Parts: sequence; C-alpha cells; structure tokens
Amino acid sequence: MNSRKQKEADFHNMIRDEALEGKKAEFENLTSNRKFYSITRLSDDFVNDWIRGRCKDKKVLDYCCGNGGYAISFAKNGADAVGIDISDVSIKNCKSRAQKEGIGKNVAFYVMDAEATEFPDNTFDVVTCLGVLHHLDTGKAFKEIARILKPDGEVICNEPLAYNPAFQLYRKMTPHLRTEWEMHHILSKKDIDRARKYFNTVDMKFFHLVSMGAVPFANSPLFKPALSILEQVDNVLLRVPLMQWLSWQIVFTLSNPKGSKQL
Repeated sequence: MNSRKQKEADFHNMIRDEALEGKKAEFENLTSNRKFYSITRLSDDFVNDWIRGRCKDKKVLDYCCGNGGYAISFAKNGADAVGIDISDVSIKNCKSRAQKEGIGKNVAFYVMDAEATEFPDNTFDVVTCLGVLHHLDTGKAFKEIARILKPDGEVICNEPLAYNPAFQLYRKMTPHLRTEWEMHHILSKKDIDRARKYFNTVDMKFFHLVSMGAVPFANSPLFKPALSILEQVDNVLLRVPLMQWLSWQIVFTLSNPKGSKQL
C-alpha cells in the first residue's frame, strides 16, 4: 500500500474505532463537521429514492462503505450486497453490525483498494459512491468502476464541491477533520470530465447552497421552517449554471460505461 493510501486507512481506522466514542472531547473534535449533515434531507432523499428503485435482485456495490449502513440497507431491500473499504476497522464494524441486524448472510464486506479491486469485469448492476471520490485518484476510480460495472449498470455519486470560498475556508481552518489528500481533492469540474472519459452518460444535480444557513438553528424550533424556506431559495438559485457550482454537494449518475476500445 502506498503512503497516500496508508494515510487514508490510518485516518479512517482512527475515526471509526468504537473506542473513540468513549473519549468525548476527542470524539466531538474529530466529528464536529457532522452538524452540517442536519440539512441534507433533499440530497439524501434523492439518493435513497434512486437506490431504492434499483436494489431488488441486483448485485450492488457500496464503494468505500465506511461502517456499512448503505450496504446493509441494500441487503434489507433485496439486493445481493457487497461493501468494500480500505479501513480494516470499518470492515470489522460492518461485519459486526450486519450480524447484529441478522443479515450477515445477505451482505459481504471486504478490505480492498477501491482503485484496484479484486472483482471480475462486469460484476455489478449498481455501484454507489457516497462521499468517497475525494479520497481517491478519480481517474483511477472511474476507470475501475467502469470495469466492474455491467454494460447496463448504473452508478450514483454524492460529493462535496470545491468552488464555494466559504466552504473552502472552513476546510482550511479544520485540517484535523480530513487527510491532506482529501483537502486538496474536493471534486471539481475536471473530475466530472474524467468521468466522461469512462461513461457515455453523466447526469448532474446540485444541492445545498443557502440552505446551509439553517445549520446554526439545528437544535431549535426554528430549524425546520428555516430549512424549508432556504431550500426553496436553493431551488431557484441552483437552476442558474454559474450558481450551481457554488453548492456544497453534487449528486451525479453514471451509466453506459465505455468499452475498452473507446478508452
């Protein structure tokens, strides 16, 4: 394993070690960015609805699965589910969680390099890449996903974007929350262009701009009405091409992988 990948594995082993939760101050320091996910219901609903309609009786890969929540959900919804992650602590957590939920026989988890998996060509009907591509070399990742995806398969990706100066300033002010590679590889238009090299169809949808303003109200009665209003504003602003790229997250789907002759 090269030094970049080892640093990613070490970092995610640290933050997913269950013992960390017993160290309150350290745990809160390393997970302080989780408060922003209080406002992601629209992107979450979009992703979950997309996946829900594609799980049953399909072979689905949770690509860089973390603690396995999505892969376990796929299995519960009738998929032949697989999860991979570079973090052995994550995979240990995944297997334990699957056993506790009684579906250990319906989902498989492996420690694996996402840029060079051990799967045969044309293995999966669906691949989910949820908040993971900025941890990877996207050129290698897209090439590998295209290889293991069936010709009629589909991919969904949900990623942060690199263009909003306020979001980037926050990232620079909180280096302890991410690896150095991650900080410098938040997704850009160049990454989307790399995806087009390996997939004939790339569809994009943008989420969360002014709705981020609801985060400070997350624990108050004002949160839900404030979020609803700001989401309506986002619905207008994020139709404007130049504004779209200032959003926090992009969800994009990939399909029609290009054959090796086209690469």
